[in-house]
Amino acid sequence: MTGTVFVLNGPNLNMLGQREPGIYGGKGLAEIGEECRKAGVKSDLTVDFRQTNHEGVLVDWIQEAADGAEGIVINPGAYTHTSVAIHDALRAVGKPVIELHLSNIFAREAFRHHSYVSPVATGVICGLGPAGYILALSAMKQLIAARS
Repeated sequence: MTGTVFVLNGPNLNMLGQREPGIYGGKGLAEIGEECRKAGVKSDLTVDFRQTNHEGVLVDWIQEAADGAEGIVINPGAYTHTSVAIHDALRAVGKPVIELHLSNIFAREAFRHHSYVSPVATGVICGLGPAGYILALSAMKQLIAARS
């Protein structure tokens, strides 16, 4: 395997498939996680897929990535727009980071247009639904290879 990629998911993403399917789609997070793991195998990556509703847990996982992962794909959910702690943790880890959102946050409410994550992310994918996760893993594979 080329390396491990942490795919981290923030608050309310455990409700995918039930919560506002018109915005987020009908696919559940477990199904998305399984698709990510399968895509990882095809790309020679180990995918460590996680979700929490707690900001501090996300910070702990980001810090864990310093020694446990080659890169981070993160869908921080609402913490995108509020968390300096997640920004600081991502910045400190020094790994490639892809910020991911199922919906196009720029086509939604004005408060969603600002991200604390984007300034420390290598790239951002938004508005492509669950397919964004697979695209993020493909991009991460390239970022990891470029660092080697």
